[in-house]
Order: sequence, then structure tokens, then C-alpha cells
Amino acid sequence: MIAGGGERRIAVHVCGSVAAYKACEVITTLRKAGCELRVVMTVNAQRFIGATSLQALSGHPLLTDVWQEGTEGHGMGHIELGAWAQVHVAVAASANLIARLAHGFADDAVTTVLLASRAPLVLAPAMETAMWEHPATRANVDALRARGVHVVGPVIGRLASGATGEGRMADVSAVVEETLARLGAA
Repeated sequence: MIAGGGERRIAVHVCGSVAAYKACEVITTLRKAGCELRVVMTVNAQRFIGATSLQALSGHPLLTDVWQEGTEGHGMGHIELGAWAQVHVAVAASANLIARLAHGFADDAVTTVLLASRAPLVLAPAMETAMWEHPATRANVDALRARGVHVVGPVIGRLASGATGEGRMADVSAVVEETLARLGAA
């Protein structure tokens, strides 16, 4: 089992959106609240934020590949992390991640951990308005909500393109509040 099996165990999943940088504040705030954290990144998230920063903030190595070793030596760190976490939070959840989760794909570190877990999931979407409003995205979000996923945001604000609209990731405080609420319910 993964070391650090304290009372408040959260896996933070960082996704491929410009808002991935907000994961730094989510991690810092959750650690200040006394939570033990592990971080998982998609390949696309690594285009927006460096793994070294997230490792430094979380205090633990990151899971970035589905085949990374766990502490059990069986080459399935994603299974260990899925069982370890009491709550998962996906920060800057892209339309791509939402679609893959809605359809049960397990093709990277994030989706394999999430599918290998029974713990609650908090999703903080971040994308352009047209992507958020697309019927496919709406149907995928509805499917995830029907399965008990807690969606925080997005909100109306300035987007990466410079436009203003719904799609901006919710404030970090709202994401952290919902995550801690799910932790209390876990």
C-alpha cells in the first residue's frame, strides 16, 4: 500500500487545460488543511505545467504513466493509488477527460486510477465555452453526474482565448470546499 495512509487522503488529477496551473493552489490549500496528497497527470497536462512543481508542492512523486511501479512492486501504481485515495479531484478537467470518463476509457494514468477506485470524484471542468456547451460534453457531464460525480463549475469569466464566457474553472476555494466535503462523506 502507498505510504502516507493518514486520515485525509486525496488524489489530485491534473488535466490538459490552460487552467492546469491552478492545481498548484489546490494542492497547497489541501495540504494546509492537513490532507495527504498524491498527484496524477495526463500527458496533455504536462504541456501546461511541470511535474517538478507539482511534486514539490505535494511532497511525493507523481504518477504520469499507467505502467509506473507502485510500492507493491507489481507495476500497477494506478491500482494502489485508486485504493489509497479517499477522494479524487480532477483539476482543469478537459472535455477530453470528461468524455473518456463518461465512456469508461482507461488509457492513461488519470483514467486508470479513477476507474480503479470507488472513492468519490470531484470534477472541476475548464474549457472554452463552445466546448462546454457542446451537446456531447453536456451529455457526458450528465452521465457522470448520474453516476455520482460532483461537478464544480465551470463559471463565467475570461477564458484562455481572451473571450468571456462559461468555461472558466471554478475558484480554487470552491473546488477545495467540495473536495473536503466529499472527504467528510467518504
